[in-house]
Amino acid sequence: MLSRRIFETNFSGALQEELARQNMSVRDLADRAGVPPATLYKLTSGKADPRLSTIRRIVNVLEPREKNFIAVIAARFLLNDLDNRDLLIDGRSYRIRGYSADSLEECIIAAARADKEGALGIICAPILAPIVEKIVDCPVAIIKPQQQTLIEAIETVAKRI
Repeated sequence: MLSRRIFETNFSGALQEELARQNMSVRDLADRAGVPPATLYKLTSGKADPRLSTIRRIVNVLEPREKNFIAVIAARFLLNDLDNRDLLIDGRSYRIRGYSADSLEECIIAAARADKEGALGIICAPILAPIVEKIVDCPVAIIKPQQQTLIEAIETVAKRI
């Protein structure tokens, strides 16, 4: 655990070990923690000492406490308004946590990560759902595009032909 390792060793070493253990890049951590990549690079190299608020953000990503979240795997632009939002469903609050992915491989990795982090369920593209269902232990649902969105995409392609 990162929080324990911080006190047993130096921060940069503990952070590097935890990123490697979770197969996460500094860029991924920066995106998910809301910390500038330059700051994280300085912290991992030992060239700067972290502020407490930065440590909290990093630990919240690497050691999430909430276990009542639903993961949504999609392109970043789809997640912008949805990520880290709470939704009330049948009287119960669920946190929505976005996992950005731009390829099939990234989607599979995101699904495995979401499952490992304790997602109660995963929402993903229809082409991905059968694969995800085989590798996770939580319910999987698909994102179904609206017909109007599909028609707009067809019109866009038609104009380019």
